[in-house]
Amino acid sequence: MKFRFILVFLVLFISCNNEVKDKRIGIESPYLFVLGNAQDAGYPQAGCEKECCQRVYDNPSNSRFVSSIALMDPISNESWIFDATPDFPEQLKLLSNQTENSYKFPNGIFLTHAHIGHYTGLMHLGREVMGAKKIPVFTMSKMKSFLSSNGPWSQLVNLKNIELKDLEKDSAIVLNDRIKVTPILVPHRDEFSETVGFLIDVNSKKALFVPDIDKWSKWDRSIVDYVKEVDVALLDATFFKDGEINRDMNEVPHPFVVESMDLLKNLSKEDKGKVYFIHFNHTNPLLIDGSDAQKQVLKNGFNIARQEMVIEI
Repeated sequence: MKFRFILVFLVLFISCNNEVKDKRIGIESPYLFVLGNAQDAGYPQAGCEKECCQRVYDNPSNSRFVSSIALMDPISNESWIFDATPDFPEQLKLLSNQTENSYKFPNGIFLTHAHIGHYTGLMHLGREVMGAKKIPVFTMSKMKSFLSSNGPWSQLVNLKNIELKDLEKDSAIVLNDRIKVTPILVPHRDEFSETVGFLIDVNSKKALFVPDIDKWSKWDRSIVDYVKEVDVALLDATFFKDGEINRDMNEVPHPFVVESMDLLKNLSKEDKGKVYFIHFNHTNPLLIDGSDAQKQVLKNGFNIARQEMVIEI
């Protein structure tokens, strides 16, 4: 009986260890980790009592964090976050759960622009919370000026909780021997800063991250060509189709998912498989597992970025 007990214990121990290893996936090269996929206001959205949010109140497991991704390098035990969202505390926890080695704070934060879902998580680095020390925050010039000149963000700079690092459009920042990141200007509602997407280069492979853009037709570049050139493309999918919200949608222009799919419909099956839609408004049916919208996207050969998804580059 004693031998049998020991044998059962060893089986359970090995099984548990395997589950941990699977959860942390054991990938040996840099990859992307999805920290959230909702629009700036998260899911559910404040003040929303409609059916789209009621399903979260009835079942909190349906909630989703604001869109953000992490770039993980298991070789050097480094990581970088793209956008600091209102869900920053919970996303840091997701990140620490993903790390096989002892937890360490990300090596830097890249910001796309000054809309609330993309930078306000920086407040947790201040002395009221973490009291962080010189966390590198990579910004374009207008974003840098916005943070430096307006409280409470300027206090983070003055107290050296964060250290602003300059970005220039189409100019790569080298992070280590394997990775470099290039900001790409995109048209958006730039009330306080410019808006960028990021081209992430890992050795000879590339990932494109554009969570916010007005319309693809307003861009001086071709999203079709970009998808062909990169290995992964995480693209703005704020709204699934026109009429989704009870206001003039020209006031908040984004590429509708149905428009993006139509624009990309002539791509090869392989190229379509590179696309992951992200940044869903609370009204977007892509947040609902098994919805007709999800089925349509998948049937057309595209992907849906899901929270805690691992995307190999």
